[in-house]
Parts: sequence; structure tokens; C-alpha cells
Amino acid sequence: MLTSLTFGGNYQIILLKLKHVLLIILAILLVDQGSKFYIKLNFALGDEVSVIGNWFKLHFIENSGMAFGMKFGEQAWAKLALSLFRLAAVIWGLFFIKNKLVGKGFPNGLLICAALILAGALGNLIDSILFGKIFTVSSYHSGQAAQLVPWGQGYADVFYGKVVDMLYFPLFTFQWPDWIPVVGGNMFQFFKPVFNVADASIFMGVVSILIFQGRFLDNGEEKEIIPVKKEEIADKDDEAVTPLV
Repeated sequence: MLTSLTFGGNYQIILLKLKHVLLIILAILLVDQGSKFYIKLNFALGDEVSVIGNWFKLHFIENSGMAFGMKFGEQAWAKLALSLFRLAAVIWGLFFIKNKLVGKGFPNGLLICAALILAGALGNLIDSILFGKIFTVSSYHSGQAAQLVPWGQGYADVFYGKVVDMLYFPLFTFQWPDWIPVVGGNMFQFFKPVFNVADASIFMGVVSILIFQGRFLDNGEEKEIIPVKKEEIADKDDEAVTPLV
């Protein structure tokens, strides 16, 4: 069911919603990129410091894959394909938020989730595009952090930069009983993957949509915001006036 909302000031409402989305994206990008620059310029690969006890640490790793260190492939073409996919997804996401979510009047909660996902994808895309061109290579346990260098003097070409991860939450560890097939006797750690702010942003956006999809989609009902010119509103007001006789 499609319900049209026609009222004055629609452009202002659309612009306000887009402004809020952009502010969310900008805030996440600032935190994400700020943390990555700090780690890259102050940590060697493999360096680790404790933040809160033994369950929250900063542990510097780099990866060429997707969120939470998942791999798309080890070959150079796989890294390029993933970077180009991220670029296409970000461009599509911008148009989707503007034309579909905002233009159709979906709830603000869904807009926030979409902004979280888009910000996360953009944050990791920036690593792929820029970091290889502006940073020197990071080495494992070298005791020396990477350096910020002029454009083009870094360790890789555009789209081949590695994503910086540093958030590590080893909440608990235990050993599987020997009698369990396959994993028996092995150690299990939760949560083992090292990730970054962009990964967390994507995760929170996706999980929130899955949890609240019924409320967000409102049983499939959309409300389309159709811009109306002031002249059209004035004409309708004039037609509504009935002269007294």
C-alpha cells in the first residue's frame, strides 16, 4: 500500500533527514579513521595494549578482506574486486537512502541503520583507497610504527590498501572436552576476531534491521513524500474557499 504525503515544506523535511544521515555517517567516519590513524602511526603489527583488564585490548592487525577479517581471496585481483565492490555499494547506498528511504518516508530508525551500514562500508573503503598511498608498510613486532608519507610514496596502489583493525575482546577462553568430535581438545576463545569501528557500525546496522524489521517496514506500507510547489498549495486553498451568498 502506497500512501502519498503532500504538504508544504516537504523539501525541508527531506533535507533535514538527509542532514541527520550525513551527520551520523560523518561522526562514525571521524571515530573510525581517527582510531585507524592513531594505531597505524603508533603501533607495529602485532602490538597489543590492555584497555580494560584482559577482556578489552587494542591489538593491531591488517587485513585485505571483509569485516572481522573474513577473506575474499589471497590474490591481488580478489583485493581489487572487493575494493570495487565496496565503492559500488557505497554509491548505490547513497542513492538508495536518498531516493528510497527518505523519499518514501520510511521510519527514522531504518534511516539510522542504513547510515550505520553505509558509514562502515565507506570507512573500510577509505582504507583500501588511501592507506596504501599515504602510509609506509607496517612490520610485525618491529618496534617501529608506519610513517605518514606524501601521496604515492606508500606501500601499495589505490584500491590495494589494507584495512586496519584493532578492537579485540577476548571475553573468555575454554578447552573443548576430548570426547567431542573434530574440536575435542582444542581451545575456544570468544570473541576472537579483531575488528574496527567501521565493522562494528556495519554489524549494529544489520542486526538492528533484522531485529526491528517489522517495525521499520510497517507491514510493507510506505509513505511517499511528494514535493509540492507553494503555488499549487495556494491554488488548492483558493478552491477550498466558498463565497457567502
